[in-house]
Amino acid sequence: MSQQTVPLFKLVAVSYAYVPEHPVLSDIHLQVYPGQSLVILGANGSGKSTLLKILAGLVHPTSGQILAFGQELTEKKLQNPSYLAEFRQRVGFIFQNSDAQLFSATVRDELSFAPLQLGLTTEQIKQRINETADLLGITPFLDRPPYKLSGGEKKKVALACVLTANPDVLFLDEPTNGLDPRTQFWLVEFLSALQNAGKTIITATHDLSIVEEIAQRVIVLRENHTVAADSTAYEILSNRRLLLDVNLIHERSHFHIGGSKEHG
Repeated sequence: MSQQTVPLFKLVAVSYAYVPEHPVLSDIHLQVYPGQSLVILGANGSGKSTLLKILAGLVHPTSGQILAFGQELTEKKLQNPSYLAEFRQRVGFIFQNSDAQLFSATVRDELSFAPLQLGLTTEQIKQRINETADLLGITPFLDRPPYKLSGGEKKKVALACVLTANPDVLFLDEPTNGLDPRTQFWLVEFLSALQNAGKTIITATHDLSIVEEIAQRVIVLRENHTVAADSTAYEILSNRRLLLDVNLIHERSHFHIGGSKEHG
C-alpha cells in the first residue's frame, strides 16, 4: 500500500463506553485504505461490532477522532441531511441479524429502497434490481415477503439491498452466523469477488475459519477492548499464543491433566 494513499477511515485514540465504568473500546488507532479487505477479529464482547459501527457512522465515539473520506466524522455533521445522504451512499452495512434491516412487504420493495433514495428513474431502478438479484441468485424471491425466507436467503437479500446503492465500502457484522455450510461458502466466495472488483470490505467476526479467505489484513481486539495485533491474516492465524490470549481458541484440557490440544 502506497504511503501516499489517503486513508478512507482514520481513527485516533477512539474510545467508547455505554457507561463510564464499562468501556467497550479503549484508545483505538486505525487507518483503513481504499480497496482493503480488513477483518476485525475478537472474542464475543471484545468490542468488534461497536468498532464496526463507529467506522460506519452508526455509533459515535465517547472520545477520540474519526475521519471518513478525508473529513472529520462527527455526530453534528451526520445530522446534516445533505452530508448524511452522501455518506450513506458511500457505505453499506450488513447487520448480524438480517431481520434487523428487512421491513418491506416483498424482496423487490426492499431492493428498490436505496435506488429510490438515490433519485434513480423507474427504469433505472428496475434495471438495478434485476441486475443485483441476478448477481446474488435471488430473482425467484423478488415477489416473496422477506419473513418467509430462510436465514441464508435473508442474508443474500440484505446484501443485495446494500449493493443496489453501489457503496464504496461494505461493512459486515458476523456475516456467517447462522448460515449453513453451503451458504457460508457462497458468501466467502462472493466477498472475495467484491474485493477483487475494488470494493473496500470491513468485517467483524470471531469465526477463524473465514479469516484467511476474506482478509488481506486483520486487527485483533483483546477482551479489555484494546488492539492486540494488526497484521496479515497468515501472521495472525499462525500466532497460536495470541489467539489463546484473546480467547479465540482454547486448550482442550481438564485441570491440566494429560496432554493439551488446541481447539477452536
